[in-house]
Amino acid sequence: MSHVPVLPMPPVLPGSLNANRRLSQWLSIHSDGTVSVRTGKVELGQGIITALAQIVSTELDVSVVRIRMQAASTAAGPNEGVTAGSLSVQDSGSALRQVCAEARAIYLQAAAARLQLASRDLSVLDVVDGSIRIAGKDEEIASYWALADDALLEREATGLVAPKAASGQVPSVLRLDIPDKVSGRPRFIHDMTLPGMVYGRAMHPPSPGAVLVGVDLAAVQALPGVLAVLRDGSFLGVVADDEYLAVRAMNKLAAVAQWREADALPDMNDMPAFLRAQPVDTSVVGEKPPAAEAAVAAHSFQAAYSRPFLAHASIAPSCALALYEPASLEVWTHSQGIYNLRADLALVLDMPADSITMRHVEGAGSYGHNGADDVACDAALLARAVPGRPVKLQWTREDELGCSPFGAAMSVELKAGVDADGRITNWQHDVWSTGHSMRPGRSKIPVLLAATSLEKPFEQQIAINMPLANGGGAERNAVPLYDFAQWRAMSHRTLTMPIRTSSLRSLGAHCNVFAIESFMDEIAASLGIDPLEFRLRHLTDPRGRAVLEAAAQMANWSIRQTTEGQGMGIAFARYKNTGAWCAVVALIDAGHEICVKKLWIAVDVGRVVNADGVVNQIEGGAIQTVSWVLKEQVQFDRTRILSNSWESYPILRFSEVPAVEVQVLDRPEQKSIGAGEATHGPVAAAIANAVFDALGVRVRNLPLSTDNITQAALAE
Repeated sequence: MSHVPVLPMPPVLPGSLNANRRLSQWLSIHSDGTVSVRTGKVELGQGIITALAQIVSTELDVSVVRIRMQAASTAAGPNEGVTAGSLSVQDSGSALRQVCAEARAIYLQAAAARLQLASRDLSVLDVVDGSIRIAGKDEEIASYWALADDALLEREATGLVAPKAASGQVPSVLRLDIPDKVSGRPRFIHDMTLPGMVYGRAMHPPSPGAVLVGVDLAAVQALPGVLAVLRDGSFLGVVADDEYLAVRAMNKLAAVAQWREADALPDMNDMPAFLRAQPVDTSVVGEKPPAAEAAVAAHSFQAAYSRPFLAHASIAPSCALALYEPASLEVWTHSQGIYNLRADLALVLDMPADSITMRHVEGAGSYGHNGADDVACDAALLARAVPGRPVKLQWTREDELGCSPFGAAMSVELKAGVDADGRITNWQHDVWSTGHSMRPGRSKIPVLLAATSLEKPFEQQIAINMPLANGGGAERNAVPLYDFAQWRAMSHRTLTMPIRTSSLRSLGAHCNVFAIESFMDEIAASLGIDPLEFRLRHLTDPRGRAVLEAAAQMANWSIRQTTEGQGMGIAFARYKNTGAWCAVVALIDAGHEICVKKLWIAVDVGRVVNADGVVNQIEGGAIQTVSWVLKEQVQFDRTRILSNSWESYPILRFSEVPAVEVQVLDRPEQKSIGAGEATHGPVAAAIANAVFDALGVRVRNLPLSTDNITQAALAE
């Protein structure tokens, strides 16, 4: 009887390397003294190309000025999915660290073989900026550049070479992308030009679900400089010789288009009730059952919290370029997931995915699933109308604020029992929300905005929540970090979606942490216990305790003093319960409107790659959260989105930015974890807790506007 041989399983490799195992996918070393690095993670302004370049520099022992970070492309480089979840350093960084460790060993072996040192222990060889030497000697015996050969890296990673151990905090490398941006050199997709380029504009329905019933295309086609006018179902677009003519044609198209609209939107002022009234998909997020003899609760608490729909509010409207040929399509995009987007474009255009090439170019503003994917589809549809001519299509401000997917509105209800000793004995967390993920490439039905408007429309999809193992969605951070004797967390995803929602920075963590940390403060205040002490008595995680104590020390919490009308609040979370630990103390002034004066933030991201980059991420996330908490709310009536300008959707001004002090707790012995979304929950809760400290009013519904504060005061 013959036996089929059992092949050994390949080793599990770190991060994204496990699915992209060939070294040459990631790295090339050239004879001109440079190193090309390819990654599937994209630069969104978070500084990831700098952090990854620094990892390569450290592991290969070459100067960072030699490193050429290549933009993600489906034509070359690894498929790392979507740049999201604060996972780039964790997934791409750990992969590149291993790739470069193995590449360094391969080149040392090549040097030893060439110099007939094959029997010598490679540990006697050293590398200084790509120059290979005998350790302790200055004479170069070989170099990466002299040995450069693409064939050396045409192999799979083995996982057998250990990357370098951390040796103290590495000095920060200056951001590679900033010089172009501050000097105004072309870098963004909005700056791109291609030979023979023409300009497009797409007209989107004036309200969700609106249907085009008539349009005079001939009147638009007759305008000077118009190359094409496209109608495909309710999708409308124009292509013209230059941008001015495209805008002029678009305005004419808007004037002659007739739409049928419906009152299909909910009551903006009562979203929690709407969410709770919808059919839902209910799931248990997690639970800790009671012990055999559960403690008796001496006090019971219950409260409900909410946040509104939030816009991405990217500073620059989304933009894309597309070049269509009869058998191919090339798209330049600032999408966070070029492979995923390619899959949806293939469905919309009925083309093989491998005939489409996606190239990432930086955009000016991205905090999740904004309009980048949708505008790429618009550009591709219009490019098909003018084969051989690259089409550049930029959305308007009204498009960006009114047509991009929004961050989901949420409602959270919390219940807790506390024993006579002031310890929480049971905890119940329920969250109602539409789904938080509707990114392309995750089903056989495209989710792009134009897809549902075509003559042969694709079915409108509703947002989902990713599995908790992948970070979750509405339930992100619903599982408590505190040591409660008994707890249960439930998610209720609505099965209706009148307003399109998808991933917005931190997803459900923003509202869940706002609710949890506000509720902890409410209970502490009712029991007469200091909020910091109350948290620490329920927290055994040493890294969580460390950031809480560090933030409190930074703000002089134990001896804090505020003047009349001022307040201080504290909050804490670990993002996704698997990412960075972050604690925040907020100082606010409660005058005519709430003003955040200062934030003290302590963060633990494990092994720090670039300390300045971590601080940048924490500061940026904190400032964005202040804007969300104080100002931002999508406005709509029963038919249309109304907040489609900076006047109707205001964001934080420079004059309103608080002072932010950040302390990074470096843990060189721990793995690196992301910092980009760690602040959004704790900052929101710390501000709300500071408002209560100042005014004695508990505001449970975001934003912390004058109207919501007044309603909260009247309800008490």
